Amino acid sequence: MTETGKYKDTVNLPKTNFDMRANAIKREPEIQKFWAENNIYSQLAENNPGELFILHDGPPYANGQLHIGHALNKILKDIINRYHLLQGRKIRYVPGWDCHGLPIELKVLQNMKQAERQNLTPLQLRQKAKEFALKTVDEQRESFKRYGIWGDWENPYLTLKPEYEAAQIGVFGEMFLKGYIYRGLKPVHWSPSSKTALAEAELEYPEGHVSRSIYAAFPVVKVAEGLKASLDGFLPDLGVAVWTTTPWTIPGNLAVAVNGTLEYAVVEVSRRDAEARRECRYLIVAAELVDRLAGVLDCELTVKAKFSGQDLEGTTYRHPLFDRESLVVVGGDYITTESGTGLVHTAPGHGQEDYIVGQRYGLPILAPVDDSGNFTDEAGKFSGLNVLGEGNQAIIDALSEAGSLLKEEAYPHKYPYDWRTKKPTIFRATEQWFASVAGFREEALKAISSVRWIPAQGENRITPMIAERSDWCISRQRSWGVPIPVFYDEATGEVLLNADTINHVQAIFAEKGSDAWWELSVEELLPETYRHNGKTYRRGTDTMDVWFDSGSSWAAVAKQRPELRYPADMYLEGSDQHRGWFQSSLLTSVAVNGIAPYKTVLTHGFVLDENGRKMSKSVGNVVDPQLMIQGGTNQKQQPAYGADVLRLWVSSVDYSGDVRLGGNIIKQLADVRNKIRNTARFLLGSLHDFDPQKDAVAFDDLPDLDKYMLHRIREVFNEVTDAFDSFQFFRFFQTVQNFCVVDLSNFYLDVAKDRLYISSADAFRRRSCQTVLQIALENLARAIAPVLCHTAEDIWQFIPYETQYKSVFQAGWVQVDDKWDNPELAEFWKTLRRIRGDVNKVLEQARTEKLIGSSLEAIALIYLSDEKLRTAIEPLNVSGNGIDELRYLFLTSNVQLLDTPETLKGLKTLRVQGEDNWDIGVVNAADYEHDGKSYQKCDRCWNYSPHVGESAEHPLLCERCIPALAGEF
Repeated sequence: MTETGKYKDTVNLPKTNFDMRANAIKREPEIQKFWAENNIYSQLAENNPGELFILHDGPPYANGQLHIGHALNKILKDIINRYHLLQGRKIRYVPGWDCHGLPIELKVLQNMKQAERQNLTPLQLRQKAKEFALKTVDEQRESFKRYGIWGDWENPYLTLKPEYEAAQIGVFGEMFLKGYIYRGLKPVHWSPSSKTALAEAELEYPEGHVSRSIYAAFPVVKVAEGLKASLDGFLPDLGVAVWTTTPWTIPGNLAVAVNGTLEYAVVEVSRRDAEARRECRYLIVAAELVDRLAGVLDCELTVKAKFSGQDLEGTTYRHPLFDRESLVVVGGDYITTESGTGLVHTAPGHGQEDYIVGQRYGLPILAPVDDSGNFTDEAGKFSGLNVLGEGNQAIIDALSEAGSLLKEEAYPHKYPYDWRTKKPTIFRATEQWFASVAGFREEALKAISSVRWIPAQGENRITPMIAERSDWCISRQRSWGVPIPVFYDEATGEVLLNADTINHVQAIFAEKGSDAWWELSVEELLPETYRHNGKTYRRGTDTMDVWFDSGSSWAAVAKQRPELRYPADMYLEGSDQHRGWFQSSLLTSVAVNGIAPYKTVLTHGFVLDENGRKMSKSVGNVVDPQLMIQGGTNQKQQPAYGADVLRLWVSSVDYSGDVRLGGNIIKQLADVRNKIRNTARFLLGSLHDFDPQKDAVAFDDLPDLDKYMLHRIREVFNEVTDAFDSFQFFRFFQTVQNFCVVDLSNFYLDVAKDRLYISSADAFRRRSCQTVLQIALENLARAIAPVLCHTAEDIWQFIPYETQYKSVFQAGWVQVDDKWDNPELAEFWKTLRRIRGDVNKVLEQARTEKLIGSSLEAIALIYLSDEKLRTAIEPLNVSGNGIDELRYLFLTSNVQLLDTPETLKGLKTLRVQGEDNWDIGVVNAADYEHDGKSYQKCDRCWNYSPHVGESAEHPLLCERCIPALAGEF
């Protein structure tokens, strides 16, 4: 053959039907269907030979569409579960939903007209709330499945199911019988906008809240015995100065508290304005604050006497707005000189510390505020005014009129808001049910220290929360929830709650669900012994805090379902759950069983946009996971990336802090996914005629380059395994990306093309390369499977030779051999790769200067100043095995190792000084001669050789291609 281009059909190009494009919108659902039809998940989950691993699902709330935070959370769980499956372990993943509570109730009410709402019975509301929750569960379930999440989707746990509610009543009952649950009048966070008590986890503290703070003077009536001699002379013009950011709590004032260890002073107030005459002339304040208060109150303060806080105990003062006298009491170290006056206005019905001090001094609990946040008749002339609105102003005006107001000023600070209605809360004493954390606090702290926290600072977050936690208010004044199973004596109000009543109600709920509390008569809800005992009972109307609902899941799910176990191996949620589900689960589990419900807790941060801002619909920076997967109406602007790009993003971020996502990041991740696909596509195509059973080359027979590559493969996939074992998925992402791009595409596959394309099909140099490619391909598919589950399965389905596994997930985890470990060989090839990198730089310069086109048009000239290195490399520059040769490594037609760098001077070359003392130049092969023969381009392999034209039969071919056609190279 003498016609150019006739040999192209003799080249072994890759062959595969594996698509270069992911086409995820079509392909991913097909793969999910394949998994479902072949029961891949359930078979592995149940039949794997390894130990059981239980990741217990924290229930998302069933009241709306999923957002990107849900995606981050569920995909992290799925990555971990799939990794355990690939490792041969059994897993049981039961997804769950939180179905009770105010947000669902509000959604239902918002969709109704006012008249409808007013006529709604509790049962009707509960029915509508249940329908809404179940509809949301179905919608969210389909989205989660589309993310590629494996689990028991047909049998999830729902907090509204009878078996769940009954187990929850069981937890409540055991805590009550142990003495941990009681009813009491205590101040709690109250939401006027929701008309219910709230737990700490149901609060948020938005930026930008500004309170109206006041300094006020309460006139002293009588000083304590020990101070009479020194302070009586200041009466009747003496007052105690207080500061508060909640003026509306002044009607509830029953004491002023001081710190017994602080020093206090009587100061004379000198003010020039006429109003000052109506105020106390002398004030008691913390001595340390005198100078600061002079500036705040814009007056002169002259110290007249000093004494300790303890000495003030027993002093009495008159309330400026009500006809009552109250005591100065000694509070705790919460009274500081960081702000205010050093004396704290104390209203036992409106503050936690106030309540504790009040209990110590036997003070009544006064909270003259109703469910809507309006003053009651106990507040006298302020009755009916809203405390967060006109009521606050009315108190300030009244204090001013009474001559008690010293100063009013704006005070920006963090203030609790209802996380659902986004409106401010108040602290208000009401009759509620509480769990006494004090009863099992030490056990809870001990349990925390037995858990593995990832990241480790999770332990530091939850420990002080438990150590400082006040009693947990578990009752809510709503209809949509699990009722607190309590009865009250109609005549006396006495509580009826004991083992018999709890067990009876629990059995009813197990059969009929908690609707029975409203459907059945009180008589039917009571055990037989209480039905005719001469007393009449009414049922309680409070429901349980939803955190008690979800916090009981260890009992209702992990412990109750036979396929699961308690404690679970892992809980995994956002970092906000240290004060939410992690905590409520811990408290209930420790209270009942004395142990944590989890062995490991992993937490992740929140998702921000690319600029680190919070995602917000109004700003327009929200990433909708469903839109990212399916694409928008305009596919050019909003392409369908598929679930795997979303999953790849989850693996790429350091979830231990807040993470970022936006359009540019998504595009970059799609590029990475495509690079991995393209690498896999080349591997698949290059193995189209390879049968591992008969074509694989034994390890000992492999050339050095292939042995080095197996060393590298072992290194890479051990690193990937370690990344998964330590839950550092970003290390997996970086390692796999680097392996595909740097080790395979840019190096090994680049070098391998000559062997794969040019050699005869069955040649040793080709089969040895395919042996490595097969190992790389299968391990790559296995390694990406926990994250890029669809891509991995897609790759596996296109493997061209027989495998014993239908699915990549049946194939198990990566398989590497310790005999591949060869650090000495690896060091040598690292050096060769560095030289190759510098040769590439020179080739690029030569291309820029039009000296060459393709790298095969070049002959590389290299001078190595290191004698030891030169000796090691020289064998690679003689005609050897057709693999471990410099010309193939550098993709040039020839390489000359020079005796002296001077040789480079007389040639048309470019030079670069490498960092390891080598000089490199290139020359165009057409300008180069070998033994008087010029280099010609081979029409088949495109290498330049002085031997082209020597064959009469194939005058256009080189000395390699002629035997290759005969099956000998």
